[in-house]
Amino acid sequence: MSAPATLRSGPRAEARRRWVALSVAAGAFAMLGLSFAAVPLYDLFCRVTGYGGTTQVATAAPQARGTRDIRVRFDANVAPGLGWRFESETATVTLRAGETKTVFYKVTNTGKTASTGIASYNVAPEAAGGFFNKIACFCFTEQTLEAGESMDMPVVFFLDPDLEKDERMRGVADVTLSYTFFAAKTQPKAGAAQLQPAASPQAKGNTDG
Repeated sequence: MSAPATLRSGPRAEARRRWVALSVAAGAFAMLGLSFAAVPLYDLFCRVTGYGGTTQVATAAPQARGTRDIRVRFDANVAPGLGWRFESETATVTLRAGETKTVFYKVTNTGKTASTGIASYNVAPEAAGGFFNKIACFCFTEQTLEAGESMDMPVVFFLDPDLEKDERMRGVADVTLSYTFFAAKTQPKAGAAQLQPAASPQAKGNTDG
């Protein structure tokens, strides 16, 4: 009587087990590689398509303008854990498709110590993300402010005239650009200024004259 399949041994069975083990290991490494690649690939997809309200990056304004005027609203938020005040110095602007505008956001550290924040953004409606082009922006760049310090940060942008050809944008008259500041993972060390070596009594005596 032959042994049950699960108890079989021999060169062929051993080779089969090795092949199964290698296949499982290869699959695990492939899934691990895909998990690391997923974030940058998803980010690239969003930037190319505007999916999820992701804006585009431009180096210069378009030469041609469209025929539609669109109002852009500016939203500012601070996530819990960051003691900053953040606001747009302009509530709304109305611009022609293809026209370049510059607006400023102002941020103030209302805490008692230096802190570092980083901003993310979103555009609504999502369909507008593929046509919202930023020439200059402060997003995804860590900003460190001392206690009580303020900073004005510009955003230079335009709306691609091609939006007038998109059915999803046909009835859109308002677009919202929204920023949220989060506390950065790395924060300035508290009391760094107090870490400077103090002058010794002898040194003080030498400088008193």
